Amino acid sequence: MKHTYSITGMSCDGCRTKVEKALNAVEGIEASVSLHPPVAVITMKEHIPTEKLQEVLTAIGNYKIQMGDHAHIPAVDQKVMVHSNHTEHIHDHKKTMVSGGGGKYYCPMHCEGDKIYDKPGNCPVCGMNLEKMHELTPKKKQYTCPMHPEIVKDEAGSCPICGMDLVPMEPDDEVDKTYTDLLFKFKIAVAFTLPIFILAMGEMIPGNPIGKIISHHVSNWLQLVFSLPVVFYATWMFFQRAWVSFTTFRLNMFSLIGLGASAAFVFSIVALLFPSVFPDQFKSHNGTVFLYFEAVTVILTLVLLGQLLEARAHSQTSGAIKELLKLSPTEATLVADGKDKVIAINDIVKGDILRVKPGEKIPVDGTITEGSSSIDESMITGEPIPVTKNEGDKVSSGTINGTKSFLMVAERVGEETLLSQIIQMVNNASRSKAPIQKLADEISKYFVPIVIGVAVITFIIWAIFGPEPAYVFGFVNALAVLIIACPCALGLATPMSIMVGVGKGAQNGVLIKNAEAIEKMDKINVLITDKTGTITEGKPSVEKIVSFNGINDKELIRVIASLNQYSEHPLGEAIMKFAEINGVVPTPVQDFDSVTGKGVIGTLSGKQIAIGNKGLMEQFGAVVSAEALEKVVHEQSLGKTVSYISIGNSVEGYVTITDAIKETSQKAIRTLMEQGIDVIMLTGDNKNTAKAVADSLGLKHFQAECMPEDKLKVIEKLQAEGKIVAMAGDGINDAPALAQSDIGIAMGTGTDVAIESAEITLLKGDLQGIVKAKELSHGVMKNIRQNLFLAFVYNVIGIPVAAGVLYPAFGILLSPMIAAAAMSLSSVSVIVNSLRIRSLKLQ
Repeated sequence: MKHTYSITGMSCDGCRTKVEKALNAVEGIEASVSLHPPVAVITMKEHIPTEKLQEVLTAIGNYKIQMGDHAHIPAVDQKVMVHSNHTEHIHDHKKTMVSGGGGKYYCPMHCEGDKIYDKPGNCPVCGMNLEKMHELTPKKKQYTCPMHPEIVKDEAGSCPICGMDLVPMEPDDEVDKTYTDLLFKFKIAVAFTLPIFILAMGEMIPGNPIGKIISHHVSNWLQLVFSLPVVFYATWMFFQRAWVSFTTFRLNMFSLIGLGASAAFVFSIVALLFPSVFPDQFKSHNGTVFLYFEAVTVILTLVLLGQLLEARAHSQTSGAIKELLKLSPTEATLVADGKDKVIAINDIVKGDILRVKPGEKIPVDGTITEGSSSIDESMITGEPIPVTKNEGDKVSSGTINGTKSFLMVAERVGEETLLSQIIQMVNNASRSKAPIQKLADEISKYFVPIVIGVAVITFIIWAIFGPEPAYVFGFVNALAVLIIACPCALGLATPMSIMVGVGKGAQNGVLIKNAEAIEKMDKINVLITDKTGTITEGKPSVEKIVSFNGINDKELIRVIASLNQYSEHPLGEAIMKFAEINGVVPTPVQDFDSVTGKGVIGTLSGKQIAIGNKGLMEQFGAVVSAEALEKVVHEQSLGKTVSYISIGNSVEGYVTITDAIKETSQKAIRTLMEQGIDVIMLTGDNKNTAKAVADSLGLKHFQAECMPEDKLKVIEKLQAEGKIVAMAGDGINDAPALAQSDIGIAMGTGTDVAIESAEITLLKGDLQGIVKAKELSHGVMKNIRQNLFLAFVYNVIGIPVAAGVLYPAFGILLSPMIAAAAMSLSSVSVIVNSLRIRSLKLQ
């Protein structure tokens, strides 16, 4: 049996792991715990009281467990039920998540899972610079005069008092501010490190001109003085981060840097003040102890350079979100009392009538009420061809109006708009963890203690077996081992690729809900797809209506229109449009009901009416004649959908409905099959129509007359065979199958329930988007493996070389300064490699 429990008291991924481990320690239990939402899905052989589970959690911390609202529902159904509470489109499905994002920060290493911080700064665990979550709704930018702060303008220009250029009141980008701060500190570090380096290396200059001017004793003291600004100002943050890492025992690269640099710096000060306490092995030919002020400052300056390059490169990884944010206009034209008024985007409320002028960005989501135009939706769907929009058509925020002006009514504003939700989805997916990252996380946990151990062993081996001065060799090589090791490169390998990949997908109309979806998408070998709205346009139209018993066509149209006026099914909408074109007005119907997978029924003028497939006719005892069946089968063999019409127990005719196959479907299916993916069509339509569509697309496998539970069973059967299944659909009847599949793919043109049940949403709503998603996932996973390879190989080769394994055979030793440069470049190389995902060509 499987139950769902809610957990309170978890604040980070460490808590989640602790709770999951404790629950799985209970005999007869298999538990899976998530942080967002904070729930535990527990499979148990025999029922275990909640009280016992609570005892287990109380023993490890202040955690509470209680039975969830849907405890009795199987896991797959829970997912559907939770999502089915949403009654609107994709625009509203993330409202429960962190609102906005302004003033919220997160660690790019995910040290505490999805924990969010209110202020900028460094991660309290790993010391990395916190990244800002982008705001969903843009703030109106205001400008002021640096000489006269009382001047505040909504637009850039010159100060009316002194004529100076106005400047933004708030910085444009906090990542740039971080970069600016690091750049300033780097300049300070370089300014003081260069003299130290020149003083320390003066003896190597022919003739030793520096030594003739400055004595060795004075040079040592000058090196100490010049090192103070570098250590205690420019790079002091490294020592702070190292201290935090040791006090929390969450060791990272700053642990190694801080330990190595501190050891060398303290050693040098003691050697300068009390040289007599050191053995002769530590002393030079003139009796002074070797000092490492130049090594410490050069190492710290090189690490600071690495942080500087990393800040610049890291800011580029969120480039997709920044580009999306640029799409958001800050102003709109409100039409009120017959007059146009420019207002801020945040002042728009639902129901406002807005005027969109040629070339302007559409401010919010809504419907055109007057006029028409061509809309460039490439920034949302990735498709370059403008779409013609007429009165009654929907328009989305961030898209660009063409050459005509129109009026629209605001329907979704602020964080409800499609663009805002895309940004939120990208934000959250960028911060999620892929399963492959577990390997890096597990290794990183033991990495730093192992490196410290290797450094100690290096010193001991050199001290015992090394040439004179053995202690100096041992100290320098141990220092190089500490400095060259870089667990950050390992930790950044996955999140950087995920961040860039999710952004790339958003720019191409592929919204990915989490990192796990990227990894699974790369592994799929079966694609289950619905027909209507997925393979076909999903915009059916009535081709003709046929009467069997001489009933007037207009009367038959009135019957079917009256019944379908209450239906939200696309076929029902097609019938209503057909009635409107023919000038038929529907009449009220009683006892309306929709029979899932079969059709609709109701009572009209005291008679029971049914419109649907043969199964519905049989259910109500309406006999289909052989002649009628022959005509219907012929229509179906042409790929058309046919619905029987019965009045009472008599089949009075049928209506033929066509739904064109999307132009991209055939190309997409062929591409997927060439990649070794078995494409299977499951549809609720009849066998003849399904076969006609399958034949035209070259599909080998299909199944017709599928109820929602049938699709679910097919997926479960395939999964039992070891297949990794993706399901593409757009309707409410697809939601259970989307939830059960390994990867649910929803058409952005479909229902909110389907979108909520899926891990990937295709904004344009066609199968070509699946090809893009597949190519993107393959590219991202390949990039992650490259990053992990770079990080692993770097450390596997670098640490032994730093320890001196090449010295006996080749006489090669690695200077700690060179080790510092290599360590800094390792993280940068991982980030730069991740940025290559932006150049992926998606079909």
